[in-house]
Amino acid sequence: MLTKEDRFLLEKQAEVVKAIAHPLRIAILGFLKDAPQCVCDIAEHLGAERSNVSRHLSIMVKASVLEYEKQGLKVIYSLKTPCLIECFACITECLKQRAEDNQKLLKAL
Repeated sequence: MLTKEDRFLLEKQAEVVKAIAHPLRIAILGFLKDAPQCVCDIAEHLGAERSNVSRHLSIMVKASVLEYEKQGLKVIYSLKTPCLIECFACITECLKQRAEDNQKLLKAL
């Protein structure tokens, strides 16, 4: 049986997963893995509107996925825990395995 502490941890983990569960947010994380960036550079790199990027950034900041620092008029965002990027390599492996399984299924038909 799950304890109160177990449930709390699971809820917090789900909050982080929800905060990154959007294609644009995943793209933002991928861009930030190399270096901190300002909203203007993130938006330009993604070909997205600054206001839209800012909204996604604030969701990830609230979930403690990202942190930011003001430098003059610019706000610079960075990964709070860079190890999060490693999750995407694992997810990609899951996708490859699913594709292989589907390929085997198609051959069996």
